[in-house]
Amino acid sequence: QLQASGGGLVQAGGSLRLSCAASGRTFSSLGWFRQAPGKGREFVAAITWTRPGTSYADSVKGRFTVSRDNTKNTVYLQMNSLKPEDSAVYYCAAKGGPVRFTPDFYEHWGQGTQVTVSS
Repeated sequence: QLQASGGGLVQAGGSLRLSCAASGRTFSSLGWFRQAPGKGREFVAAITWTRPGTSYADSVKGRFTVSRDNTKNTVYLQMNSLKPEDSAVYYCAAKGGPVRFTPDFYEHWGQGTQVTVSS
């Protein structure tokens, strides 16, 4: 039901845009999480589907922007000024109800897309 895409290899300071296409139903909230090797899955950003509202982890504020296209049932994560520490597998996840910052609250997950930032 969630299909993430857009990852790749980029140099530090570069940009990437991730996409998450939702099919089958709509969700109240959609979040982006990431997981680096040996680390837990951490919250990156989230957006509510029906009302304007976004949330960001402190580590990405001012560099990442989450947005949605309701006509395409797709959420985007624009990542600018990328740093090597942003390297991880990025996942989109969806849930009913309000945005949560903990992955356990999310019921539906995409397959993940690798982002690698070289120094």
